[in-house]
Amino acid sequence: MTIADQLAKNIVAMKYEDLPAEAVKWAKISFIDTMGCALAGIDEPCSKISRKVLTTGQRGGESLVWGTGIRTSALEAAAINGTTAHALDYDDCNNALAGHPSAVLLPAAMAIGEQLGATGQDVILAYVTGFETQGKVAHAVHLHHYEKGWHPTATLGIFGAAAASAKLLKLDASQTSMALAIAASLSSGIKANFGTMTKPLHAGECTRNGLYAALLAKEGFTGSHEVFEHKHGFFEVYNGAGNYDAAKPLANWANPLEVLSPGVGLKQYPCCGSTHSAIDAMLILRERHQLTPDNVAHIESITHDRALAHTDRPDPQSVLDAKFSVQYCVARALMHGEVVFDHFQGKTYEDVEVKKLLKKIVARPHDYQPKGMYEHFQGEVVVTTTDGKRFSARVDQPLRGPKNATPPDRLEQKFNDCALRALTPSKIMNVYEALNRFESLANVCEMTKLIADSSLLKQ
Repeated sequence: MTIADQLAKNIVAMKYEDLPAEAVKWAKISFIDTMGCALAGIDEPCSKISRKVLTTGQRGGESLVWGTGIRTSALEAAAINGTTAHALDYDDCNNALAGHPSAVLLPAAMAIGEQLGATGQDVILAYVTGFETQGKVAHAVHLHHYEKGWHPTATLGIFGAAAASAKLLKLDASQTSMALAIAASLSSGIKANFGTMTKPLHAGECTRNGLYAALLAKEGFTGSHEVFEHKHGFFEVYNGAGNYDAAKPLANWANPLEVLSPGVGLKQYPCCGSTHSAIDAMLILRERHQLTPDNVAHIESITHDRALAHTDRPDPQSVLDAKFSVQYCVARALMHGEVVFDHFQGKTYEDVEVKKLLKKIVARPHDYQPKGMYEHFQGEVVVTTTDGKRFSARVDQPLRGPKNATPPDRLEQKFNDCALRALTPSKIMNVYEALNRFESLANVCEMTKLIADSSLLKQ
């Protein structure tokens, strides 16, 4: 049996009643976080442009473009909502994927789920199944895949989107195998486009293409059963000989579930996750030693060289560029004691005081080794003050997940802050409550109707 065939067999075998309560809990937490991020992102240029391009002449359909009154086809809704969910780079992360799992999975599942009249439990199962699939493929190719320059959110997330969609479409094992095969040829996304609108587009396109692959497979479209292990297959072409482990996608399926280990990592700041440990360290030092831009002479931001490859940006030239500049994020943390939406709006990256502070900040790689293959979020900040004192702080894991959960009030606060950018305050609680009881929804359209009613929208 080929890898695609065995993965498909595992996907088909997944059942809601077999999911542990913790998996359902974390699926719902991710739904809250992802929907909040998407609502916050609806005014971003990448979201507006994708809506304009994909809905012109295409109005009418069963799938909602989140945060608007627009309904369109499932494919177009998946593409737009995936792009929007990742627009602010505030959505969750996963160490095994080395990317953003939920911005890919939830938009695909919801888009086709609305069309099918799926229940909340159906969508949760699809999400957990997709999460498992993309994680298992990721274990086979990382971290060479990431370091080579692929953007795993897109190149690997597509397999999760295909699996989640196949689950909702109730494809059999043969059809699901074909969906994975088709998805392999629709997989793309390169890290050279980080810091531009194309990075969130990666999420939107792989969301759409994963669903597209499943829809094609349902109708009898074919692909190679050997799409992963073939000499011209996914592993050899994307990673190269000797740079993958073809046994890993089939090892330890759902034991434990990827959604629980390593699980989701919720972001506390609306910028690249690779900057968060340095932000946390800077905030610790600021509070502990009453630091200000005026009494700081020099700052060293020390993170993994894997993170520095895309975050060493000493002079950001756009707000998207600033989201990937560890120097800029550390500067804002020192200046304000927080890093928030307003720091990535308009021409904030050109602020005179920020520019002055950036000249004091140097980024370099650390020389300590992570304990685990995927544990590369450690960061340290070393500050030298104007009177010659030297202070340092190190943070090993800034992202919140099953092992260091976000307090419920912080999750709700993040959702409210995000949703306020799209919905009226009086209606936000209804959406939050529906997401919290997602498994009880008889039809997921109950949830989307709450954000489709034009009377709720600020726009």
